[in-house]
Amino acid sequence: MDSTDIPTTSARAVPRSTWHQRHHSTLSRGERAADAMRNGMGSWGFVGGFVAFMLVWAAVNTAAVRWDPYPYILLNLFLSMLAGLQGAILLIAAKRQDGIAAALAQHDFGTNAAAKVDIEALLRINHQQLVMLAELRALVTAVGDPVVHDAPAPEVSIRS
Repeated sequence: MDSTDIPTTSARAVPRSTWHQRHHSTLSRGERAADAMRNGMGSWGFVGGFVAFMLVWAAVNTAAVRWDPYPYILLNLFLSMLAGLQGAILLIAAKRQDGIAAALAQHDFGTNAAAKVDIEALLRINHQQLVMLAELRALVTAVGDPVVHDAPAPEVSIRS
């Protein structure tokens, strides 16, 4: 058996960019904005800034200008509008994240299927090597080399 008889694994080129980079380049401006807003609203910086804004609003309207006196009806209106917009933005971002997860799962499946083919080819090569070793051992045993008689014989089996 020469080297041309041995099955080779599939030759896959290494991609120049990752799946994430290629996907990010296909996003629309609105999708990028939704992602940026989702990432911003889901941060401690946003929470801290929001609490600071609320405290400044209450302090200014209680002690100084009073354009929105207590119970801060204008502030409640702004908070209600913000909550409505946040809900919509978070739903858009969640929908996009579901699409990304589905695409990644499909990509992983393709990678796993290709790896399975490669592993099966390697198992066939390994089996052929075990058969050749058993044949060589039988030939050496037939010749009568005492060193080989003391070594344990390899098992020749393969899972399908």
